[in-house]
Amino acid sequence: MTTNIIRNTLAAAALLLLAGAAQAQEVIRLGNLKFAHYGAVSYIKEIAPKCGIQVDEKVFAKGLDVMQAIIAGELDVGTTASEAAISGRASGAPIFVVAGFAKGGARLVARPGVNIKGIKDLKGKKVGVTRGGIQEVLLMAELQAAGISADSAPGKDVQLIYLPFADLNQALMGKNIDAMMQSEPQSSQAINKGFGVEVMKPYDTPIGEPVRTMVMTEKFYNTRRELAEKFMRCFVQSTKTFIDNKALAEKYVREVIFKGQISSADFNDAISNSPYSYDITAQHIQVTTDIMVKTGVGRMATPPLAKDWVKTDLLEAAKKSLGVK
Repeated sequence: MTTNIIRNTLAAAALLLLAGAAQAQEVIRLGNLKFAHYGAVSYIKEIAPKCGIQVDEKVFAKGLDVMQAIIAGELDVGTTASEAAISGRASGAPIFVVAGFAKGGARLVARPGVNIKGIKDLKGKKVGVTRGGIQEVLLMAELQAAGISADSAPGKDVQLIYLPFADLNQALMGKNIDAMMQSEPQSSQAINKGFGVEVMKPYDTPIGEPVRTMVMTEKFYNTRRELAEKFMRCFVQSTKTFIDNKALAEKYVREVIFKGQISSADFNDAISNSPYSYDITAQHIQVTTDIMVKTGVGRMATPPLAKDWVKTDLLEAAKKSLGVK
């Protein structure tokens, strides 16, 4: 009898150890993009063990790809510009916006010598932009406010040339476009290398400086609450580290993310136009949604109401626990 009790006790203890190990091995699947201002999010995986979590980061070409991966059930957390999150939610992606990790990150850059000083000078020009990106939302808002028509087909005031972020600089350098609404650090690279000049930072629309969004799946937010809380604390720690330690942030972004492909000047110029941050509001997401509807970017049948899917309670709790304002 005593032998059976001991055997059963040992078996129960073994099961508890296995359950603990399984819990410890739980991995948070993170979708991210390759931009300078996404660096603090990428850094989460480096400090994740200290946060009591494991993070598996997968890098995508654009925000809409992150949304598709979420819809396919491949991710728990994703980062993107707000317009992709809004379009994703409108298309049925089961997500909540839980934080804002950077702001700004857009710039209208022209070729030297084409005499583009402002939005109205884009008339008769070819302007490159990435389809569906926040840069397109901002470009269309600026053009609409100036009364300038635009389309990818010839015949409008401005001909839009849709290209991936990675190809816009090459198109400007090759004189295939006259200007581009570009992200960071690519816009800073174009200026620093001399084949582009800044026209404007497009932050005078009702959107202001666009906030990049961190989203969680509803399932992760609702059913893996403890893990979600740990992840959010790790995000706040990572972001605070990048804000406080600029040398570390630069080294990580330049050497780890971009493998030496961007200079110190590129990084510093990029982050000056897209600083790391934590916060986001339902109001900001609603204004962005309204501008998307007004400009036709995203073509949503039923635009989502921000108040229904912006959830910042995890962020607020994480900031409070870490003493971050």
